[in-house]
Amino acid sequence: MSFKQRYIGIINRYRDHLPVHDDTRIISLGEGNTPLVRLSHISRERGVDIYVKYEGLNPTCSFKDRGMTLAVTKAVEEGSMAIICASTGNTSASAAAYAARAGIQAFVLIPEGKIALGKLAQAMMHGAQVIQIKGNFDDGMRLVRQAAEHLSVTIVNSINPYRLQGQKTAAFEIVEELGRAPDYHCIPVGNAGNITAHWMGYSEYQQIGVVATRPVMVGYQATGANPFIRGEMVDKPDTVATAIRIGHPQSWKQAWMAREESGGWFDECSDEEILAAQKLLASREGVFCEPASAISLAGAMRDVSRGKIPQGAKIVCTLTGHGLKDPDVAIQQSRKPLTAVEPRLEEIKALILRAVA
Repeated sequence: MSFKQRYIGIINRYRDHLPVHDDTRIISLGEGNTPLVRLSHISRERGVDIYVKYEGLNPTCSFKDRGMTLAVTKAVEEGSMAIICASTGNTSASAAAYAARAGIQAFVLIPEGKIALGKLAQAMMHGAQVIQIKGNFDDGMRLVRQAAEHLSVTIVNSINPYRLQGQKTAAFEIVEELGRAPDYHCIPVGNAGNITAHWMGYSEYQQIGVVATRPVMVGYQATGANPFIRGEMVDKPDTVATAIRIGHPQSWKQAWMAREESGGWFDECSDEEILAAQKLLASREGVFCEPASAISLAGAMRDVSRGKIPQGAKIVCTLTGHGLKDPDVAIQQSRKPLTAVEPRLEEIKALILRAVA
């Protein structure tokens, strides 16, 4: 009997494509290898072939783990005893977990009152020093840059080049599972590191001959946090999708390059469209993602309906984080109230029969 080799993370799997050495101490939690789920109902109803890359099933439940494993690995290799980041939530959770795994300290700056509790709980439980600032993510990013100039700490936001190197592996996995690149890749855009990283991955696989084509990259932003739509930075971004509530993207130039080289575009969705897509995905396909993730599907469905994405296209939508990252928003938009009954079979039968009638 032969046994499958144990999966131990993206650095081990894609070592030849990443900046590590044979003796590098790898800091991993088994990230990557996330499901590529075909949306059977939604695909059939809209005449396209839609898949979601469910990054919410990474160790800390977001795509950030792909970049964080490499960023923390390199920080440790270079002798750093601490890491620091600004975060709307997912980065802080990931940084805290990988710092704990490495045995170093994490410092995370979060905007006061602007972070989902699921993400804050992760950072705190993993032992990070959480610092709330009276400002937004962009203020936190400014302070992180300043702190790194005066202290021996490694920044692990997406301005860290190793973050993008790790995140590009999602494109590798998509190509390997589909057997080709998708026609369109739709992705949420906040700090813009992820659209940049995916384009890097697709481009690298094309350059070495794994695929002949690259997808059209389509980035979606929330209406209240839409610097790529306005063509300028937004000082006070606001959206229910906290993970992309960013007005000053750090990968501004790289994201524009990905759009231009791929022949893609940026667009925006309202909070109402985002929440509707989140609910549709959960109730029709069984996939629960956080609001920021759902914008990729919301935008893709709208562009299909408008004919901007043609019928028959093969589309991949990135779902950046799990729905349990922000349970309060999910509960608030649930239309079905909890039903309380006496513990009697007759009452349960009556409820079931009414529901299926």
